[in-house]
Amino acid sequence: MKQKFNIITSTCVPLPLENVDTDQIIPARFLKATDKEGFGDNLFRDWRYRPDGSIVEDFVLNDPKYKGCILVAGKNFGSGSSREHAAWAIAGYGFRVVISSFFADIHKNNELNNFVLPVQVTENFLQELFQTIQQNPDTQVEVNLSNQTVTNKATGHSEHFDINGYKKHCLMNGLDDIDFLVANKDKIEEWERQRK
Repeated sequence: MKQKFNIITSTCVPLPLENVDTDQIIPARFLKATDKEGFGDNLFRDWRYRPDGSIVEDFVLNDPKYKGCILVAGKNFGSGSSREHAAWAIAGYGFRVVISSFFADIHKNNELNNFVLPVQVTENFLQELFQTIQQNPDTQVEVNLSNQTVTNKATGHSEHFDINGYKKHCLMNGLDDIDFLVANKDKIEEWERQRK
């Protein structure tokens, strides 16, 4: 069973770039592995490190003033190839929520399948988040999955977000698709009995 979602309140890591694709999230050369372990180490690898392995100091993941389990990203996050490894890297790094004004559909579903909650907000709300986080890196954001709301604690402004009902149930109960089937084994067997 995975870690359950309910209310997450955290500082944020801002990435105000649009059209961030899955090759930027996790470069193709890291896709040989079939195990999820270690992918977080290579999240945004080519932006975090130079070819010689030295750190790019001004990239946000290397800036100690920004931390937390919420990534705030620009519009059209996760475009490009459908690689699930991108969601593995985001989850492996420790992000539990990604906020953007638009997600590529396949990547959005990959995040949900890997217990990362994609929260889609309006462009105005996203820009407000970027501004308040830039002004104060200690700004906190509250994501309430039960109520499907995201709140900028610095301004008090909130927005409602949509999520598939099944995925919401799974996240709130710490269930992946297999866990959900196992939890409903009796109901499935009863249905099969009635069909015979």
